[in-house]
Amino acid sequence: MRSRNLIIGGVLSALVIAAALISFLWTPYDVTQMNIPAKLQTPNGTHWLGTDHFGRDIFSMIMVGARTSIAVALVAVGIGMGVGVPLGLAAAARQGSLLDEVIMRGNDLVFAFPSLVIAILITAVFGPGAVNAIIAIGIFNIPVFARLTRGAALPLWQREFIMAARVAGKGVSRISIEHILPNVTNLLIVQGTIQFSLGILAEAGLSYVGLGAQPPLPSWGRMLADAQTMVNFAPHLALIPGGAIILTVLGLNLMGDGLRDLLDPRIRVERT
Repeated sequence: MRSRNLIIGGVLSALVIAAALISFLWTPYDVTQMNIPAKLQTPNGTHWLGTDHFGRDIFSMIMVGARTSIAVALVAVGIGMGVGVPLGLAAAARQGSLLDEVIMRGNDLVFAFPSLVIAILITAVFGPGAVNAIIAIGIFNIPVFARLTRGAALPLWQREFIMAARVAGKGVSRISIEHILPNVTNLLIVQGTIQFSLGILAEAGLSYVGLGAQPPLPSWGRMLADAQTMVNFAPHLALIPGGAIILTVLGLNLMGDGLRDLLDPRIRVERT
């Protein structure tokens, strides 16, 4: 309870996740149903956050959009961790070898192409969609986790308990899994929350330019794109999805900062 960031971030993140989970079972209105006579209503008792230019309920779209953003970001982070962490462990275990050089230069190559460029390349071949957004963001996450894992693992290979494991006859792969990975998990958890928030931003950006989730599936980024020509007379169309993105990213970043304070033993020692 000492970490306000963790508490505030956890509450904000929990609210967004709760809205996404509830949307599987209930939303105030059907997000695929248009009601032209009720279009562009401001927030009122019937439509709590108003309606868009097609008369769809914005509160319902925000709920379903949260589900879309969380799903894309979560799977993309899973891809990044699932591929990047083993690569980072392998590079650290073979420091200075050809394998280490190939992995790190491959990371540099991926970093040279932002997720938006990768998404455009994928879209040109397979077409736009949420799956392609997941692949693009996931590919961009791989070198992030690979570099973090390698950087955290390299000092551990010089520690006494690793030397003892080698003397005991354990191989490189077994040491990486049994001794190195548990000691870098805290860093991976914190980085995972940060990449999760960046994944939500990336999904919104891809949807904004038409490369993310496609209609009729709501997306916060596409809601912003649809609202850009109506800001003067219906500002709530942009403020509400923009606010949802800001609060979600803020909550995840605060939670990541709080987790870092909680899990970093050096910070705990300083506080005591």
